[in-house]
Amino acid sequence: MRIYPCAAALLLACCIMPVRAEQPSQTEPNAGTWKTWVISGQQFRVPSPPDSAATDKELTELVGLVTKRDQTSLAQIAYWDTGSPSYRWSEIALTDITKRNMPSSMAMRDLALMHVAIYDAMVAAWDSKYAYNRPHPSAARSDLTTAIPNPPSPSYPAEHAVAAGAASEVLAYIFPDRADFFRQKANEAAQSRVAAGVNYPSDVTAGMDLGRRVAALVIERGKADGSDAKWTGSVPSGPGKWTGTNPILPMLATWNPWVLSSQSEFRTPPPIPYDSPAKAAELAELKNFPRTPMTNTEAMFWESAAGGLRSHRYWSEQIGLKTLEYRLDNDAPRAARDYALPYITLTDAFIACWDSKYAYWAIRPFQLDPDLKTVVPTPNHPSYPSAHACTSIAVAKVLGYLFPRDAEYFAALGERATESRIWAGIHYRSDIDEGRKLALAVADKVIGRAKQDGSEP
Repeated sequence: MRIYPCAAALLLACCIMPVRAEQPSQTEPNAGTWKTWVISGQQFRVPSPPDSAATDKELTELVGLVTKRDQTSLAQIAYWDTGSPSYRWSEIALTDITKRNMPSSMAMRDLALMHVAIYDAMVAAWDSKYAYNRPHPSAARSDLTTAIPNPPSPSYPAEHAVAAGAASEVLAYIFPDRADFFRQKANEAAQSRVAAGVNYPSDVTAGMDLGRRVAALVIERGKADGSDAKWTGSVPSGPGKWTGTNPILPMLATWNPWVLSSQSEFRTPPPIPYDSPAKAAELAELKNFPRTPMTNTEAMFWESAAGGLRSHRYWSEQIGLKTLEYRLDNDAPRAARDYALPYITLTDAFIACWDSKYAYWAIRPFQLDPDLKTVVPTPNHPSYPSAHACTSIAVAKVLGYLFPRDAEYFAALGERATESRIWAGIHYRSDIDEGRKLALAVADKVIGRAKQDGSEP
């Protein structure tokens, strides 16, 4: 259907209607006490909001801005008001990650840093919001018409500016060549709330400053997490050992985890001996598996469309969809938590998995039997345990905890992703089974911490 310019303008105007009513200001009033990951306590409470004279001046400025809204500003307001503040920043980050074809393990690490920064900054923002309880501008001026409803939480600091300051600085650290772009986006996000009439200019200034201050600490953690370490080792040789070259990210096994007490906390037991009857039976399962168009398609999907270099995008889309379905648009701290926990889980699951992989350097099925034909190319790292099992089962369980109505759905996704490695012929059954155990241990530790972070009733 073709939409002509005048119709498009009418459609946009219908989507963003002037609103006068003040909304109840009680979203997550205790979120300022939730447990954080990098900051601590009330160290980031922002200064008091401006006095009455300065506020009156801001109100006059806002009333003037209302008359200057055009289709461009309305479109920006609508864009940044979609979903929670975390939603758009996840999309922006994923766009750059996808363009650069980053390995999923590194992408998960980067996304964890960004979403931890947003979450910690949001907790700090909520501490300040309910310490000052500043009403939204339209509560003070009846002639101030907002473009969208006021968020149901105090106005100061502005949560969209908080997320923008935190996310843009972390992304500027990760992708320094794009720093100017991310900061421009941050300013756009913050100013959209002023243009909408739902926040004072001082709300967004304080929010941006808070987000940036939190980001600085998160960036310090990122610089010290070991992800830039170079591997100087060599591939061990011998019967039953992986026989490839240039293995993928061996030093991932040494990165600093978020919840694990050490990288080896959940190290799997040694793999089944390569020359044992049990291993021969596992190899036979792969060679005799009755492949069908359906199993081949799923094997390729979980490797190419939702795996390999793209699993971060797949799980990110699941998170974004569920935060919308669970109506978290106006619950910025809870949405930020729902984004951060899965990436923390995936990062630690990768670390734990790689610790086991490079502790044993187990031979891949096609290396043990060159006659074995696989559906997809075998990833260039040791076989045991399965990375898909370690990560997919772990994140599926955490997502089931965060979105309980869909726990069964996520569990099924995790199992399909895991079993697809058997269908593809690239993992032994024991790779799957031990990877699943590791995944559940990591997920349980993340969930255990989450249950104690103060966010549950």
